[in-house]
Amino acid sequence: MTMLQLPDRHHQHWRDALEDRLQDASPGPIDLDCGDWLLTCSDLQQLSGIAAARGYTLRTLLGHRPETVVSASALGLDARLQPHLAEDNATADPSPSTGEGLLFHHGTLRSGDHLQSDRDVLLYGDVNPGARISAAGHVLVWGRLRGIAHAGRDGDPSARIIALQLRPLQLRIGDVVARGPEDLPQEGLVEQARLEDGEIVIEAAPAQTLPRR
Repeated sequence: MTMLQLPDRHHQHWRDALEDRLQDASPGPIDLDCGDWLLTCSDLQQLSGIAAARGYTLRTLLGHRPETVVSASALGLDARLQPHLAEDNATADPSPSTGEGLLFHHGTLRSGDHLQSDRDVLLYGDVNPGARISAAGHVLVWGRLRGIAHAGRDGDPSARIIALQLRPLQLRIGDVVARGPEDLPQEGLVEQARLEDGEIVIEAAPAQTLPRR
């Protein structure tokens, strides 16, 4: 198994960096560490195509940016978020960790659990029925959201709820409440809930539009 790593410093485009590294690797399955690169679904489709054209199969993608990992997972890739927003041992410790403007939590919320944040919150796991997640800012779930989610808890109408699969029992943004959709989610699409004209709208959320504070 070959591990390739894109450069941390963006002195060259990721395409050039990838092609340089593929020249020195043996064809076959590869794991790719994207570091701090923010790659959209379109970027990752190009990346996979470049690798496939040269005889490589992308097995696992690692990255520090939640947007990149969410994009990769939405495309069906095996993607893993590296502990960059928290301490290095965050993946071994499911307790919440703090980052600037963000609460990062690794682990699934089960019935009776309630994860709260006075800023944005990023959950690396699922929110099961009977569990709750709430934040003063955005709610980001790298997994399935099937419980109750409340973004903009203190009245922020610009807050969003974003998940790989958005099928909650109840959604709240600010003071507006809605039930989750009953139809099956479309494959390969990150979903978001936002306020529009005083109502909660659920739609596909292209990775490049993920909110940043």
